[in-house]
Amino acid sequence: MQIPYIRGRVAAQAHVGLPDGTVEEEYAREGFFGRYAHLYREHAPVAWTRIEGPLRPRLYDLAAATGGDYLASRARLLANGDCQIAFSTLREPMPYFHRNADGDELLFVHAGAGRLETDFGPLAYEPGDYLVIPRGTLYRLAPTSETRLLVVETTAELRVPDRGMLGQHALFDPAVLEVPTPGEHSSLPADRGEWRVVIKRQGALTSVFYPHCPIDAIGWKGTLAVWRLNVRDIRPVSSDRYHLPPSAHTTFVASGVAICTFAPRPLENGDPRALKVPFYHSNIDFDEVLFYQAGEFFSRDGIRPGMLTFHPQGIHHGPQARAAQRAPSAQRTEEVAVMIDTRRPLEICAAATTFEVADYWKSWQPSGEGAR
Repeated sequence: MQIPYIRGRVAAQAHVGLPDGTVEEEYAREGFFGRYAHLYREHAPVAWTRIEGPLRPRLYDLAAATGGDYLASRARLLANGDCQIAFSTLREPMPYFHRNADGDELLFVHAGAGRLETDFGPLAYEPGDYLVIPRGTLYRLAPTSETRLLVVETTAELRVPDRGMLGQHALFDPAVLEVPTPGEHSSLPADRGEWRVVIKRQGALTSVFYPHCPIDAIGWKGTLAVWRLNVRDIRPVSSDRYHLPPSAHTTFVASGVAICTFAPRPLENGDPRALKVPFYHSNIDFDEVLFYQAGEFFSRDGIRPGMLTFHPQGIHHGPQARAAQRAPSAQRTEEVAVMIDTRRPLEICAAATTFEVADYWKSWQPSGEGAR
């Protein structure tokens, strides 16, 4: 433990009992795990009057995303060398199989239901499911209702983080992870004659054809497989008297990427001085992306299910003014949201501009004139 310097008027405990007339900003390295400073300001750091240049908070409303072919309709929104974030809408069963040779895939089911067919066997899916598909796995989606997916592709292997002092059964017990059982082959017609596999390698697609169904395993064993985890099986850690950082809700990690789940939980009700909404911060070492699945997100107004926000390194965000006003009486949050933090800056892809809500940055001003 490092003993901090203390100068001027400060709170003795972070996020609790702020000096009158101040807001708290956490200036922290390594995603709230490294060296830090808490700055107690007279004005919120988001009280800007205008922004000139490309660096700004951004909001994408993905409700307008259209469906079609699974791969062709995948709208690539944000990307860097470690990951790609996309959104896909699928109305009909895929007529082919897909293998991603570029990275692991995490499919988060925002809406819809159906079946995921894989080398390891099939899995049913429903809203709130995380489907973890290791690099090189052959798979096919067969929706029974329109399926809307947040897709995160990581260059490095996706894995469950070390739970440290919380123990190996915290957040979710590994026993709730569902893996497929082989034996039931594809729902594609058996007499189709030719079976197509579309492989992605270095961003390019190659089609390979077989005279038989390529998903034909009768058994498997080992420590690598497709996983299914639903958000209802996540039991979030919380504190009655202290607002925990987002990293406390980490669900999956890969090199340069952390994926967190905000699930329904009680707020900080044990001390009337404790912050119940996130402290101001500027993402010094990570870009931050949030996808909103369901409920009312407790830190701000104007967000609907199916929206995605992007807060890049170097510009502040924190509790929106209206959210801060209603926080003292709030007892719990019923939100479900997926957060993706990336160490390397994300580039905005061309498809994202189609869905952007242009005035989102204004919503952080005290008047909140932007997205509502």
